[in-house]
Amino acid sequence: MTLALAELDSLLKTRHSCRAFLPTPVEREVIQDILRAAQKVPSWCNAQPWKLTITSGAETDKLRQALSTAATKGGHAPDLDFPKGYSDEYQDRRRACGWALYEAVGVEKGDRVGSARQMMQNFTLFDAPHCAILSSPAELGSYGAMDCGGFVAAFTLAAQAAGVATIPQAAVASFAPLLHEMLEIPQDRMILCAISFGYSDTDNPANSFRTTRADLGEFVDWR
Repeated sequence: MTLALAELDSLLKTRHSCRAFLPTPVEREVIQDILRAAQKVPSWCNAQPWKLTITSGAETDKLRQALSTAATKGGHAPDLDFPKGYSDEYQDRRRACGWALYEAVGVEKGDRVGSARQMMQNFTLFDAPHCAILSSPAELGSYGAMDCGGFVAAFTLAAQAAGVATIPQAAVASFAPLLHEMLEIPQDRMILCAISFGYSDTDNPANSFRTTRADLGEFVDWR
């Protein structure tokens, strides 16, 4: 393994979805450095379809309050259809991640109140000081969304390199109408996800677990 690949592998190993943040804001210059690095990912025909609306300070607090209120009422309406279901190994991995989180924060199996309370943390943005709402032109469809997935990966890695913690969140995008109106995101753009970010609260038990990765044989077919 070359030195460059080893460094990238180290970033990939240390990056994780942060579920508890410190209130300390990230300096604008650091955020700009992360964005400049992330935008170098490839995209279909170099379209670079991603656009971000990034909140800080009082705007983040307004967003988390609006999302929390909406989440108590229900009425999810994402721009991009959510998965129809999870089966086989995908369901197994999803459950393993969920139970690892619940164990870390002390939510026992069958504790519906505790699991609901933890779920609501999605809509308080895990107390992150910043939130980036990512959108893509609706006319680009699945290919625009695919390109933006690459941007999300690059953003989280660039942030990790800068000492900034992140968590990509599909749950936030389930309230797309609210986000379109509140953040003035045009209707001809699909809201894909949020990325909450800031500095990790390393003492919080929600940040004490890590997910695993499948062996190569589970996802590679050599020909």
